[in-house]
Amino acid sequence: MAEQPAQTPTVIADDVHITYKVQSGTGAREVHAVKGVTFVAHKGEAIGLIGSNGSGKSTLLKAVAGLLPPAGGHIYTRGRPSLLGVNAALMNDLSGERNVVLGGLAMGMTRREIRERYQQIVDFSGIDDKGDFITLPMRTYSSGMAARLRFSIAAARTHDVLMIDEALATGDAAFQRRSKARIAELRATAGTVFLVSHNNRTVTETCHRAIWLEAGALRMDGPAKDVVAAYEQHTKAKK
Repeated sequence: MAEQPAQTPTVIADDVHITYKVQSGTGAREVHAVKGVTFVAHKGEAIGLIGSNGSGKSTLLKAVAGLLPPAGGHIYTRGRPSLLGVNAALMNDLSGERNVVLGGLAMGMTRREIRERYQQIVDFSGIDDKGDFITLPMRTYSSGMAARLRFSIAAARTHDVLMIDEALATGDAAFQRRSKARIAELRATAGTVFLVSHNNRTVTETCHRAIWLEAGALRMDGPAKDVVAAYEQHTKAKK
């Protein structure tokens, strides 16, 4: 029997706990948002993160991106993780055109790379399909237009680890098809893609693996279709 080629780990989460404080009427209280989560992500994987609201999905991605320090355990990453919408933080008072430049620089592109890929980014986002919106300030954009532009900037370069939080929920069917195709390309040429989504169909169509978090704990990790089916059954049983 031939040996399987060794997989290259890109993210290792080792018994990760994340806590943070929130202010309430009675003072500050501590929230234990992620509880002992362990997994290994490998190069070429697209992994969906699913779970109910408040289950810790977005918090876990922020920790992988280095924005939240674990209160316990460790996170090891290969290269520089990019969290869509944070690394490419856009500025409302600047034009879309200027934000493409700034967002590209924030994502690690050179000015030359941005110039070469500028039109591709604008065309991919589709925000100029009904007018010259790219020259207008970002504050004039709908939330969907801004999300599509963020995704387009992030998708214009390869990443060791790219994390996307609900970006595919925006846009029409054509944009979603382009996004899914681009994620497949990123998997093939770069590293790992994480996708947080409340749309289970998007997860099964885009990802081959899924991680289900419930109340901050890892409930299941496996093939996307199996994990989504178990999650949907659990959700129906609770109703």
